[in-house]
Amino acid sequence: MPEAPPPIRPMRVDDALAVHELCSRVLFAPQPGVEEELGRARSLGRIEHLVATDPGGVWVAEAEGRIVGVAMALMRERIWGFSLYAVDEALQGRGVGRRLLDASLAYGEDHGAQGWIILSSEHPGAMRRYARAGFALDPCVAAMGIPDLTRAPDAVARVEDAGAAGIPLADAIGRAVRGAGHGPDIPTALAGGARLLVLEDRAFALMREGNVMLLAATDDEAAGTLLWAGLTRAPRGATALIDFMTGAQQWAITVCLDAGLPLSPDGPAFTKGRLGPLAPYLPSGAYL
Repeated sequence: MPEAPPPIRPMRVDDALAVHELCSRVLFAPQPGVEEELGRARSLGRIEHLVATDPGGVWVAEAEGRIVGVAMALMRERIWGFSLYAVDEALQGRGVGRRLLDASLAYGEDHGAQGWIILSSEHPGAMRRYARAGFALDPCVAAMGIPDLTRAPDAVARVEDAGAAGIPLADAIGRAVRGAGHGPDIPTALAGGARLLVLEDRAFALMREGNVMLLAATDDEAAGTLLWAGLTRAPRGATALIDFMTGAQQWAITVCLDAGLPLSPDGPAFTKGRLGPLAPYLPSGAYL
């Protein structure tokens, strides 16, 4: 008889390091310009934060005392998001990932989720599971490289580094664009070295080094200006990363091309239910 798959259980905070190590093996890619210890501290902060805010949405598979799978989901107002999903390579294809995903989806169902968002890896098995779960696929591209800033508009001078004072504005824009605010998650991002940039009452972004972690705006012009501002305020020579750009984000694709950043295929976005327009919007891989 085939060996039974390992059991799953709710994740505990003391699982965080083992979850990080699993994801480092099978999911995470090294971040350009980020030292390993700093990357680990940020990863642990993210994992521990979601264990605290969403204990019903975070699950692990355990075999012989070792974490071999993880699925982490969050609920923000009426929006469910899938934050982290990984299975040890030796156990892929044995039903572990499906059971973990089902447990995280049940968290959204139990809490009355009206909209659902997944930012997928390029792993064929993950994409198949999301599509079979009733999610619609939206192809994405990413951009990475050292930007040419000579075409940055003068309007970037109007962008402010708001810090925690900008969270209410970010919440309001997030509700209009995504369908839910980002307030509970922004302090964790700030503690991990992110900056919260705002442009008047029209746009906000979380930036860290050259990485655009999250951006939402009321109009394309404000979104493009804020993206340029993030690129100009990154450390000189830093590698910029903008990912999960759907076809609705032509404003972002234009900025990337004007900054000389090459485009490449990215994992798709999956959605279902009632969400905001999701534009202008660059979602957070961790917090959607």
